[in-house]
Amino acid sequence: MLHIHFTGDSITDAGRDRTDPTSLGDGYVSLVARAPELEGARLSNSGIAGNRAIDLVERWERDVLAARPDVLSIYVGINDVWRRFDSGDPTTDEDFAARLRGVLDRVPAGVRVLMVEPFLLPVTPDQNTWLPELAGKQRVVEELAREYGAQHVPLQGRLTEAAGESPAAWAPDGVHPFPQASHLIADAWLEGYRRLTV
Repeated sequence: MLHIHFTGDSITDAGRDRTDPTSLGDGYVSLVARAPELEGARLSNSGIAGNRAIDLVERWERDVLAARPDVLSIYVGINDVWRRFDSGDPTTDEDFAARLRGVLDRVPAGVRVLMVEPFLLPVTPDQNTWLPELAGKQRVVEELAREYGAQHVPLQGRLTEAAGESPAAWAPDGVHPFPQASHLIADAWLEGYRRLTV
């Protein structure tokens, strides 16, 4: 049975029951699970709200490698940006890249990987100042996907276009998606998965 494992931050976590290994939360992962092409596949989710790349490093063996997936989806980065602005705790692009390299180097041979681009839909003028910082993290994700032969899943352009002049209708705080945004994320992920399996 094909096993697809998702890991990352709150957008992947999406309120999953962490005491139930079959719980997928109510975000994009649960929507992906309904795709007809994945009928019969096993999906699992180890997203944890608030996680940054450094947190993935610390729990990689326990929460990701122990799952023994055939396909692995990694979605992290927005908290590496956010903590600079709300806590004065920045993550440089170099550190972000080094931490992601550290986990990618430990992915077993034969496991197919998708790397999802973090996004932000600014809902306050202050959040516009986050965008240059986010752009650095987005470049890292795209470059590492190319370097490691992973499938890059871009989100920023797609969500920005969809949200138009009403970003808060898609992500109330600019980060956490409402259902319609989760549907777009799921669609983008499935497109990436299809490219991965061609």
